[in-house]
Amino acid sequence: MNNGTTPTGCTLGLIGRPLGHSYSKVFFDTLFERENRSESYGLFELPELTPATLYTLLLMNPCLRGFNVTAPYKEAIVPMLDYMDSVAQAVGAVNTVSVRRADDGRVLALDGYNTDVAGFTGAIAPVLGEARPGALILGTGGASKAAAVAFDRLGIDFLKVSRTPSGNNIGYSDIDAALLERYPLVVNATPAGTWPDVDTAPPFPVHLLGPANICFDMVYNPSPSLWLRQSEERGARIRSGLDMLYLQALAALEIWDGNLLNSL
Repeated sequence: MNNGTTPTGCTLGLIGRPLGHSYSKVFFDTLFERENRSESYGLFELPELTPATLYTLLLMNPCLRGFNVTAPYKEAIVPMLDYMDSVAQAVGAVNTVSVRRADDGRVLALDGYNTDVAGFTGAIAPVLGEARPGALILGTGGASKAAAVAFDRLGIDFLKVSRTPSGNNIGYSDIDAALLERYPLVVNATPAGTWPDVDTAPPFPVHLLGPANICFDMVYNPSPSLWLRQSEERGARIRSGLDMLYLQALAALEIWDGNLLNSL
């Protein structure tokens, strides 16, 4: 399931496709070593997510007590869950699953959570301070939905930007200087620029950016991304997704350890 092989004996892990860019295993393995925890974190690159592939994963890893979910499965996994917390329900996407098992290892239930909201909120808070500027969210997938829920909770007005605009979403061609003055905060919630496609960027008009803008990229590998580098060259303040990655991972660990955070 990961480049042709399936790690076994893992207590925690990550499912998604592709996973070559992920820092999750290094982050958790380092944390477990530092805290002297006998845990192991596996990368499970699933070619597709179906009840059968998920069952196989759980069967081959009878000690797996939880796993993270990344693109493109944050929304696809929802119908396979037995429970979703209120944040995951609001987002409509899950990035953390807790596996409830019987004493003999049988899977009793899969509980879904979304820690992207907490991670994103914590990562962007130092940039915002007390300010609540309007925001543009690039993309309409699971990461975009997490940003939207976070902005709703923070009282920030936002618009979503899509390559194929519909409903309340606008297109990239609709972005002009006047719009960026009303929505100076820009969040890239697309995978554009993620390793190995480091020379790509969302089709955003960076030439319109200036010192009044804040650009946050959920992409964390590379850090900074091409889009952030281009934005900084125009004078915008930038922040990569690394802090968000670490904060959402720690929030996930709280869930797996049974210490649910009130902020979630």
